[in-house]
Amino acid sequence: MNGREISYPFGLCYLRMNFKDVLQGRRSVRSYKNKPVPREMAESLLAAAEFAPSAGNLRSRKYVVIESPQMQKVLTQAAFGQSQVETAPLLIVVCADVGRSSSRYGDRGSLYAIQDADAATMCLLLAAHELGLGACWNGAFDDALVREALGMQKDILPTAIISLGWSNETLLPPDRRIWKEMVNWIE
Repeated sequence: MNGREISYPFGLCYLRMNFKDVLQGRRSVRSYKNKPVPREMAESLLAAAEFAPSAGNLRSRKYVVIESPQMQKVLTQAAFGQSQVETAPLLIVVCADVGRSSSRYGDRGSLYAIQDADAATMCLLLAAHELGLGACWNGAFDDALVREALGMQKDILPTAIISLGWSNETLLPPDRRIWKEMVNWIE
C-alpha cells in the first residue's frame, strides 16, 4: 500500500447481498481462476476488515498484501505446501500487533491482539464473498518462517494467510452440527 492512506469505499460500492446470504453462502475456496483481483477490491476488503470489533478500539492488527509469485512460493512452504497459497492471485496475511495491545493490557494483550486479528479476518472473508471473490483462511503455517519471509518485528504475530481470487469451484454447504453438541444453555 506504499504508505498511502486507504479510504473506506466499502459502504459506497459493491454491496449487493443481504447479511444472511453472505453468512450462509461463504465457503473456503481453494481453487482460483487465473485472473487478478483489482487493487480497489483488495482495498475494500482491508477497509471491511477494519470495521471489525477491537479490544479498547486499539485495532491491534496489521496486514501484508502479497501479489508476488516468488513470495507466494515461500509462504506456500511455510504453509506446509497448501497449494492455494501459491495459486491464489492475491494473499493477505493478517497479523496480531501484540506490542500495541500489550502496551495497554499487559499479559492479556497477546490474547486481545489475536482476537482483534481474527475478528478482522472474518470480516474480510465475509466481504470477499459479498464481492464475488473466493477466499480461504489458511491457519496452518510455521509462524517463524512467515515472520522471517515478511521481515516482521518480533511483536507482530501472523494469524492467518488469506488466499483470495475468483472461484474456480462450486462448493456445497457443509453438514451442520446439532445444537446440543455445541451449546450449553444455562437458565
